[in-house]
Amino acid sequence: GSYRTQPPPPPPPSRDQTTPMAAAASSLLAAAASSSSRAAISVRRPRAASAAAAAAASIPSSSRTSFTPLRASPARALRSRVVASAAPAMEPPAVSRVSTVVDVDLGDRSYPIYIGPGLLDEPDLLQRHVIGKRVLVVTNTTVAPLYLEKVTWALTHQNPNVSVESVILPDGEKYKDMDTLMKVFDKAVESRLDRRCTFVALGGGVIGDMCGFAAAAFLRGVNFIQIPTTLMAQVDSSVGGKTGINHPLGKNLIGAFYQPQCVLIDTETLNTLPDRELASGVAEVVKYGLIRDAPFFEWQEKNMAAILAREPSALTYAIKRSCENKAEVVAQDEKESGLRATLNLGHTFGHAIETGLGYGEWLHGEAVAAGTVMAADMSYRLGWIDESIKKRTFDILDQAKLPVTPPKGMTVEKFKNIMAVDKKVADGLLRLILLKGPLGGCVFTGEYDRKALDETLRAFCDN
Repeated sequence: GSYRTQPPPPPPPSRDQTTPMAAAASSLLAAAASSSSRAAISVRRPRAASAAAAAAASIPSSSRTSFTPLRASPARALRSRVVASAAPAMEPPAVSRVSTVVDVDLGDRSYPIYIGPGLLDEPDLLQRHVIGKRVLVVTNTTVAPLYLEKVTWALTHQNPNVSVESVILPDGEKYKDMDTLMKVFDKAVESRLDRRCTFVALGGGVIGDMCGFAAAAFLRGVNFIQIPTTLMAQVDSSVGGKTGINHPLGKNLIGAFYQPQCVLIDTETLNTLPDRELASGVAEVVKYGLIRDAPFFEWQEKNMAAILAREPSALTYAIKRSCENKAEVVAQDEKESGLRATLNLGHTFGHAIETGLGYGEWLHGEAVAAGTVMAADMSYRLGWIDESIKKRTFDILDQAKLPVTPPKGMTVEKFKNIMAVDKKVADGLLRLILLKGPLGGCVFTGEYDRKALDETLRAFCDN
């Protein structure tokens, strides 16, 4: 069978918002905590000051306001314990800086995605989602020196009953394995954490996936919070509850669907993100435009330079619109029975690259970018898209300074062998996400001419 998506309607015109932020922010946050009847996603935006509105004038408003349904070497984890008294002397801002809240509606497991600059300076955002008095922050050797102290302060500010433990894992995709995951369990057990504890994922996609999986399994399930610090994690992996680790034979083959209590996206954490990591995240942003949101793709074509230059309003809009798209899909298909699989455009080819090359040699977004170009090429060979969409896919990823071909050493046979154990294989049939129709349309299907796949692999691979 197949699942086909259609492009959404175009966004309404932008509207500058010039009323002071304080009153709206207060009502926004109260609504985030107490809303009881919501559409599949609702986006609530406090009014910004006129200067901020002017800076964001070129950024379109949401196309919907509501929807219907450098790597570390030590393999042993570093550990530390921090309590409230160790928090730095800080004070939260008088006015909330949350610019957008996107709600993921999953019934009694619904949760908000907070987006804005400086949100780690707002203790209430985190504290309202902490269950119990014990917190375990899971982070890595790169992120811990930058943000662990600030997050600990946010968890404990004027909240002396909460104690915070941390486990600092080595950084990199090659550590997304069972041995490293056990370090999280070791710390949780040694600290005698109970079912009322909360795990906090502080880092990129690897940390988010591992912390979420640990939370799903520890004591058969404890609460957790996502604080993504990379663009990749902010626009994709932190939202939707996919958690897990890699197996030597395939990426993300061991895991669980397990939703967080909230996702807190402090856009200022991108200030410390290397350019290569930023570009990697752009690959997932491009994906949303190609599979379901043509106006967003067209906006990206015009604003890619601003995104890569870290222009705040452009980055914030890219994150917000990506989260809206992801949240809408997850609300309709949490366990990936059809629609959600379309979010994996380019990932079947991309995961094969990551596995075949060795985890961590290419970043996830780099592999997905090359895989997306390959998927577009195959779609064109099948006659499902016109040449202009194939070219625009290549051009936008190339403009983002991402790879548009697989690395040397990836042969046709290597691709086929790795893709044979992909999670989307059903009854021995490899199902793919391919573009079809106008920009913004795609299908998830096993019904395609195998010759097109062979031709694409031969065109891109070392033989």
